[in-house]
Amino acid sequence: MKKVYKNILICFSLMALFASCEEELDLSNPTALSIEELLQTDNGFMFLANGVLDAYQKIPANEFYLTELRSDNSRANSENGNFPLIASYNVDPNNGDVATYYSNNMHTIKHANTIIDNRFLAPESQQYTVGEAYFMRALCHFNLVRAYKNVPYIDKVLDINKEEALDYPQLPEAEVYAKIINDFKTSIAYLDGVAQNRYRPSKGAAICLAAKAYLSQPNPNYTEAELLLASVVENNDAYNYNLLFTERDDAEQFEFNADPTDPTIDVITDQEYYANLVIDFGNVFGNAISDGYTDGVLDGSWSNNPALEINNEVIFAIAYDLVSSDNYATSDSGLDDQVETDSESHSFAMTLQGPSNGVNIATDDLLEVMTPELQPVRFYASLNPIEYGAYLSNNTVDVFNTKFPTNGEIGDNDWIVLRYADVLLLYAEAILAGNDSTTDSRAIDAFNQVRARAGLEEVANLTKQQLLEERRLEFLYENQRLYDLIRFGKADEVLSQFSNENSLFYTPERKYLPFPQREIDNLPNFYNQNSGY
Repeated sequence: MKKVYKNILICFSLMALFASCEEELDLSNPTALSIEELLQTDNGFMFLANGVLDAYQKIPANEFYLTELRSDNSRANSENGNFPLIASYNVDPNNGDVATYYSNNMHTIKHANTIIDNRFLAPESQQYTVGEAYFMRALCHFNLVRAYKNVPYIDKVLDINKEEALDYPQLPEAEVYAKIINDFKTSIAYLDGVAQNRYRPSKGAAICLAAKAYLSQPNPNYTEAELLLASVVENNDAYNYNLLFTERDDAEQFEFNADPTDPTIDVITDQEYYANLVIDFGNVFGNAISDGYTDGVLDGSWSNNPALEINNEVIFAIAYDLVSSDNYATSDSGLDDQVETDSESHSFAMTLQGPSNGVNIATDDLLEVMTPELQPVRFYASLNPIEYGAYLSNNTVDVFNTKFPTNGEIGDNDWIVLRYADVLLLYAEAILAGNDSTTDSRAIDAFNQVRARAGLEEVANLTKQQLLEERRLEFLYENQRLYDLIRFGKADEVLSQFSNENSLFYTPERKYLPFPQREIDNLPNFYNQNSGY
């Protein structure tokens, strides 16, 4: 089990977004403490930092609906009211997922600000928790600005009784990104020298996400992003970051294939080598495949294996367990059910049970490029090949994601926020610097490392379009496609065409979500709705 967190006191989990702990405290709990009392305990800041990570577990729960389902990768069937509306770019400001995603990020920000507001009280041994808080505050605002565009930047715990929210108006994107980058950089200073734990914020993760923010802002700063990413890529061994990748000489041979020049020698075929790489790619997500190799392909089934989840490709992940094990409480647990948050899946829609909701169906557009022939590695670790075979015979058959094989709403696939393949491709993007192509050897090498693990040929010239398509297939169902299209300046072109071909309702304004109506209603005449809604 993923025992990476200490026990957290029950009271902390019951704090609402703006309310104080004393107001929300379960007084029947003899172990409950106020924030003031908690900060005076030996491990108070550690408990608070664990609570930030606990709060973040709620965020990936519906992120898929608002990102991947609004890209050209995934669609919803027509029988599930809310989800087809999201997939068709017809989402409403009153949509529950739109509001929940916003509030879950804000809730986590509130927990992070509790630490930051009290940072001068943190003992030397727990200074790392301040760095984690700055990191998580930046990450949540990064989620929000990419999804909603115009958001306030909350840098303190707000007291609703004083109407302090009125001091935090919606900001232009550029200002939000500047604050995000500043918070990530502050976290780097606090986290420098802290032992790595891939389930917690780290210096390396902060460097890479600051770079991603530089690339995502309205006017990308390619130079700063390149410098940050180079410091990691060129020193990846020091950070213990690497792709999971098997060299051909080390690959497992599944069946005997005689060497034409010497029938006593077993040679590895391309298909056998691809099978090794399929296993590598699945292992990135903590997935293992059962035994089985027939007619040149693996034919086993995938299942989650927690022992595989902490690997050198993962830079930062949010932990989930199949059973309650870590004993840290959730913000919306019942009073007699306060230690089960980590048994919740990161997203029901993306697991093996997602098809029951009909929301992670691969689009026809995706299935033109994600094929066994074009993608001999990533295909078999991402999509169901049996469903794909049926789809070829009858294109009304649905093909579903298998990247997260947890069976149901309660599962233990971790959610990977950042992995090294992303860093390599971001590095190539920074070097490309918005140009149509590059022959820079650093960009080419970084790009080809990801290509090699995918069983694909190297390139000598890297184009912007190649990089965008590589990201689409490498990070399929990892909620990156929509933001990649926006960052590359291709969203309107690609999604307009996709929308027209599928009778959807995309407009340039609708690449962003509507600002939740309940936020507007809470402060009348203060917040403005995004264009197009």
